[in-house]
Amino acid sequence: MGFIEEGRQLIQDFVTPEIRSIDARLWAVEKRLESLGTQVDKRFDSVEKRFDSVGKQFDSLESKMERNQAQVLETLHRMENYSHILERLARLESKLQNVA
Repeated sequence: MGFIEEGRQLIQDFVTPEIRSIDARLWAVEKRLESLGTQVDKRFDSVEKRFDSVGKQFDSLESKMERNQAQVLETLHRMENYSHILERLARLESKLQNVA
């Protein structure tokens, strides 16, 4: 049994400390990854908030453009009506000149 005991002692003396060292390094790497994950999540949240803000600005701009378009179309319609009125007025004036 001396050989088995020596093997166990050898494992305890050399392998076990190495395993503990690897375990400690792995734990440190895991903690670093958790920290990086938290930082990435914060950055994504920040970017998402910026996109939401830009989206709201685009919605507001789109709404303003729609209102402006409606105003322009209304103005064009009024101008068309004025044009028709001017044409009728010109015809009436022409008829009045012919009658007189």
